[in-house]
Amino acid sequence: MTTLFISDLHLDEKRPDIYRAFLHFLENTAKDAEALYVLGDLFEAWVGDDDDANLARESIAAFRRLADSGTALYFLHGNRDFLLGEQFATETGGTLLDDPSKIDLYGTPTLLMHGDSLCTADTEYQSLRVQLRSAEWQQQLLSQPLAARRQLAEQLRMASSEATSNKAEDIMDVTPEEVVKALKEHGCTRLIHGHTHRPARHALTVQRQPAERIVLGDWDRYLWYLAADENQLSLEKQLIAQ
Repeated sequence: MTTLFISDLHLDEKRPDIYRAFLHFLENTAKDAEALYVLGDLFEAWVGDDDDANLARESIAAFRRLADSGTALYFLHGNRDFLLGEQFATETGGTLLDDPSKIDLYGTPTLLMHGDSLCTADTEYQSLRVQLRSAEWQQQLLSQPLAARRQLAEQLRMASSEATSNKAEDIMDVTPEEVVKALKEHGCTRLIHGHTHRPARHALTVQRQPAERIVLGDWDRYLWYLAADENQLSLEKQLIAQ
């Protein structure tokens, strides 16, 4: 059996090519998987589980078909879809996980994260993250009409894009010490995360033991996924048809 990991699809009506690749991935690559983990930023923006947009409803239905076929689904929040809730999990047939979450991946203690909390050098973003993850702030936002939430999501996207363009590349990457700290705290020798859009496998040493950090890629020109089974891990990419 195989377990798959994806993140940072940023599904958006403005990118139908990515959405088509997403549906093809679920219907083909993921259909025989034991489990599929989505480690955040599945959507470019998620304004609440009551979202009635076609992309939201159709995505939920696609996940449900996969879950009904026997693949276990797990979701982590990202910095774009932090409002994913229990209704979404129920409708997809999946489970929302805490960030971070520890799993046993074929005998190896493995830590799953979106990855944004590891980018501690970006102090401006970390301050914003505290607000966005606040239950009180989220409740206030979800009490607003859908139209108002969509407008705010667009404003946040524009602000994020502008802020990112003015930051040094290294500030937006993970802080190595935070990676080691997280692995030590959770007693893991492997970390899988997304967020940074820098797909790679990094060898580490944690408490004098070999360890690894695997970064999932964002879906843009290519789709990325990590495939794991009892014998190996493989970070894969495929060209997305335009």
